[in-house]
Amino acid sequence: MESAEGLINDNPRKPKVVVVMGATGTGKSRLAIDLASFFPAEIINADSMQVYEGLDVLTNKVHFEDRRGVPHHLLGTISANVDFTSKDFRDMAIPFIDDISSRNRLPIIVGGTNYYIQALVSPFLLDESIKDMEDCLPDVVLTLGQWVLLQKIYSRNFDVFSDDFDSSYDLLKQLDPLAANRIHPNDHRKVNQYLKLYASSGILPSKLFQENALKEWGRADNLRYDCCFIWVDASLPVLDKFVDQRVDIMVGTGLLEEVYDIYKPNADYTRGLQQAIGVREFEHFLRSYLLNSEACNFSHCDEHGCTSGSGSPISTNVCDEMLKAKLRTILVTEETNLKILLTEAIDKMKLNTRRLVRRQRRRLHRLRTFFGWDIHYVDATEAFVCKSGDATWMKQVVEPCVTVIKSFIDNNASKAKLEHSEMSASRDLWTRYVCEACGNRILRGSHEWEQHKKGRGHRKRILSLRKNMSQMRWIEGYANGTAQTGVVNKFVG
Repeated sequence: MESAEGLINDNPRKPKVVVVMGATGTGKSRLAIDLASFFPAEIINADSMQVYEGLDVLTNKVHFEDRRGVPHHLLGTISANVDFTSKDFRDMAIPFIDDISSRNRLPIIVGGTNYYIQALVSPFLLDESIKDMEDCLPDVVLTLGQWVLLQKIYSRNFDVFSDDFDSSYDLLKQLDPLAANRIHPNDHRKVNQYLKLYASSGILPSKLFQENALKEWGRADNLRYDCCFIWVDASLPVLDKFVDQRVDIMVGTGLLEEVYDIYKPNADYTRGLQQAIGVREFEHFLRSYLLNSEACNFSHCDEHGCTSGSGSPISTNVCDEMLKAKLRTILVTEETNLKILLTEAIDKMKLNTRRLVRRQRRRLHRLRTFFGWDIHYVDATEAFVCKSGDATWMKQVVEPCVTVIKSFIDNNASKAKLEHSEMSASRDLWTRYVCEACGNRILRGSHEWEQHKKGRGHRKRILSLRKNMSQMRWIEGYANGTAQTGVVNKFVG
């Protein structure tokens, strides 16, 4: 450790940073803590939900005793009601990195929120670079219709922008269809950001991104730090099984009680901790649970004139505690409407978590492909399925990562090589593809489209469609007296 410590920050202009990435459930936090036993390190959390106070079980925060004395930063420190953006993360993480590096220790960034990490390691960020971009772009000539839209945007109060999400997205579609196609209509934060960008600069968001942002943001040869990226992963079937099991464990260790405490009818699930998977999914169940007069032994709390069996008033807090205490018992009762709703909510949380795993993996592939990040891939599948899990984890995951980091600290790690001709061709992030065979699924960029076409599900649907179309053609030919028996055998034989 002493020899490594002396070399960690040999280039003070670009501090060395280790970034542990991966999908949810792959063991990123565990790996970071294990690595800290080999290097003088401190951990900076880059999970967009774990930064918030509360929901420790649901967001799977590392327990204090499990941190093994390793300092953790930005873990459970942000108010649950604050909208903590990638800019906020960057602005708070940079001083931590500077401080850790100044003490000749190794900052380890850990988390599955890849846009946090991109914002941190890239010297370019949208909100602070508009002025610079304007200088790099040619004069923009707006059509009369765009000027009218610009006036509409100027007339808006951005502090209450969220009051009319649908019209905001429609406005963006009229203004800049290319930018609108790049984001989901329900991504209210991004819609507002694009409109604010246009109002402040008079330049179309798609123009800014195509002319400048894609050239600068997150490029492997233009990073803020000297980064060693590690991607810990496992096979999807193994991860799916693990995610389902982990949700069941969460339910048994306080998840329902946490969600009960944060529940608010008609909450805004696009801000703060309310965005976490496992909050919105239980809304329907909790609404029915609280409206069900059989949820507790009382008719209701003293707020509604509730009394106990002895006739004495029951306080709201006592009633809440009673309601929380009965949540988990619903799962072991006979089949009731509440049990059905609760089971559906748990299943939906599992499904959405599995979907998150796939999105996170796709984004990591994109960082490799589009931005040329030299990401060291570590497969932890065997550690998940092997009975001697701890020993396998150490041999298959921790030890290879230690070797990579030692080489990185010694300046022998391979540098990311970015072929600009290939990058310009592969960075097609703005083209929108629609796969009709897969229910009009929308894909962003040629890389995502090519990957989708190679997927097993897509290929099975295409094969099925071709088979059905051929059968239809044969039936039509049979009706016209021109069918060939050999064609029938091909599809039914």
